[in-house]
Amino acid sequence: MEKIWREMYQAAKAVQNDRKISDYVEAGGVAAAILSSSGRIYTGVCIDTCSTLGICAERNAIFHMITNGEQEIKKVLAIMEDGKTGAPCGACRELMVQLMPDSYQKIEVMMDLETEQIVPLGELTPKWWI
Repeated sequence: MEKIWREMYQAAKAVQNDRKISDYVEAGGVAAAILSSSGRIYTGVCIDTCSTLGICAERNAIFHMITNGEQEIKKVLAIMEDGKTGAPCGACRELMVQLMPDSYQKIEVMMDLETEQIVPLGELTPKWWI
């Protein structure tokens, strides 16, 4: 397995800090790391609210990447609350597809770090609705 996956895991783990911010907001249960085409790692955490204002960790990391002037994703890793890696949700997949409609199929997603299972986003999202 490429060393970068471990670096991404460590970067996401460093920001994962499950905490209650207020009676209405919790953050950090899930953390994510995005590897951009420049080789830079961007991180984000989930922010859960009592309404629909929250955001997933993966989209938070993607928005961080976009804020820093980049838009091409190479790899995605998400750490769930139990410390294991897992697949992005449908909304996160949809954002990646819309961001890279001609090449999203090649984005690598770390499904399971322990077994080194990496799946291209094109397999997780084989047909796009548009």
